[in-house]
Amino acid sequence: MCGILGILGIRGDITAWRALAVKLANRIRHRGPDGMGVVVIEEDDGTFNILVHQRLSIVDISEEGRQPFVNPDNQNVHFVVNGEIFNFPQLREVYEAKGSKFHGHSDSQIVGVLYNHHGQQLVDHLDGMWTFILYDKSKKTFLAARDHVGIIPLYFGTNKDGVRFICSELKGIHDVCDANVQILLPGNYITNDWTPREWYNPAWYNMDLIPTNRCKLEELNAALTEAVREELMSDVPFGFLISGGVDSSLISSIAVRLLKEGKAAMPERGMSEIHSFCIGLEGSPDLEASRKVAESIGTTHHEFVFTVEEGIDAIPEVIYHVESYNPTTIRASTPMYLMARRIKALGIKMVLTGEGADEIFGGYLYFHKAPNKEELHKETVRKVRDLYKFDLLRANKSTMAWGLEVRPPFLNKRFIEYAMSIDPTDKWVKSMPKPIEKCVMRAAFDTPENPYLPNEVLWRQKEQFSDGVGYKWVDGIKAHAEKLVSEADWTNRATIYPINTPTSKEMFLFRRIFESHFPSQDSVLTVPFNLSIACSTAAAIEWDESFKKNTDESGRAVLGIHNQAETIKDTQQH
Repeated sequence: MCGILGILGIRGDITAWRALAVKLANRIRHRGPDGMGVVVIEEDDGTFNILVHQRLSIVDISEEGRQPFVNPDNQNVHFVVNGEIFNFPQLREVYEAKGSKFHGHSDSQIVGVLYNHHGQQLVDHLDGMWTFILYDKSKKTFLAARDHVGIIPLYFGTNKDGVRFICSELKGIHDVCDANVQILLPGNYITNDWTPREWYNPAWYNMDLIPTNRCKLEELNAALTEAVREELMSDVPFGFLISGGVDSSLISSIAVRLLKEGKAAMPERGMSEIHSFCIGLEGSPDLEASRKVAESIGTTHHEFVFTVEEGIDAIPEVIYHVESYNPTTIRASTPMYLMARRIKALGIKMVLTGEGADEIFGGYLYFHKAPNKEELHKETVRKVRDLYKFDLLRANKSTMAWGLEVRPPFLNKRFIEYAMSIDPTDKWVKSMPKPIEKCVMRAAFDTPENPYLPNEVLWRQKEQFSDGVGYKWVDGIKAHAEKLVSEADWTNRATIYPINTPTSKEMFLFRRIFESHFPSQDSVLTVPFNLSIACSTAAAIEWDESFKKNTDESGRAVLGIHNQAETIKDTQQH
């Protein structure tokens, strides 16, 4: 994973614009601390374009993996890529047979090869987590695109002279664009007409189409195992994030099995042992559970303990890096940000994690209240499509702040399409033999004769990351906000922040910090804003009357379901 920047349709002094491009790209240098590449593409009419790449070398760490790339089969095509193309080995075999040239084994070069054969439709052939910017000098056209669910971020905007900017993060371009910075949505691309178009439109997007394929446990097990195998592609040391919940623990267990079976060769990656990581407050639920997992699967485990005070100290940096003021995002991003720094210091560049399982399988505690399987399925569709706003933004930006890449195998394109085709009867708690969320997923890996996980972890109740690191963390943030946000400011919150008016003092504090970094209205509007119960969409609040009174995003807000359920003061009454 890396950081990319494109500036297109420029007129003026090349030297000055190149200097500006480098300055802007250096704002995202944390995404690519291993090197920077710049290319200036001049046109006959006096205009020019600049592509910049900040490199985090993970696949093909040689000089042949340096970007920007020039297509060896078409010297007019220049491009920069951020992310990983997991089906690169298969694609390379196909297109080498057709005569395409490759240098080294960087997976990113396949973007140029596919462009030669398919033009803009190249995006349909990519499986992975990626964004890219491509410029074709012969046609004077560009193409920028984002992966199927938005695992990797991308922003775009223009200045008053019509110069176009595209960047991996908001901070790279927010103050050079004139009030029109936007997020390129997942599964979308943009070209010369500057109108985003959807390239990814799977059958499961249609919420009126309720799947009827009953889940076969063996198929589910095989599909997730294959997704994990694909995403172990790396030339550098990697590890696993284990929160102690079933999602990240399963990914880690599957990966360790694959490594021990020789399906990923550790010595080639400079690894002599398998590392796993967890963070929490002293005595937190996640630390205890992750320790059991690590002992069970045989990883060298690292526990990082932080204090509420250390987390609060980091919040301003976290808000700058994740570019959000959403409370759940900041609550969960802060321990992840602290952990990522410690992991990178150990020489690890890539980790696998469990993001996406709750959205796909209805794993959040509020799903217990789904009135029927149809509503459950529709909510999973909404949740998966919204992942880029919350969990994926947090997982990507809080770790890439330190140059650490996070890969979520549950969001592998083929696995999503398989899992979203499962009859929601098999995801609905009320139809399961055990009254626990994600029952079918747990059952697929419940193999007592050769267990993947300890039974108490495999069947552990869902804990949201911001809760699992220690309940005092969320409570401490709220107490901190109470001290820093005056009653006068709180009373006048609608005047101070007329757009996306904060609904709690915690959000007010986060918003104030956010606007110190990103003051424009367009920047504010890049952050999602809606009521939620334990990470639900706004639509699911209608499932239960108690949801309307307890609109806090902590899992503990789901009264009667969470083992540590508590009544949280109505955020609308603060």
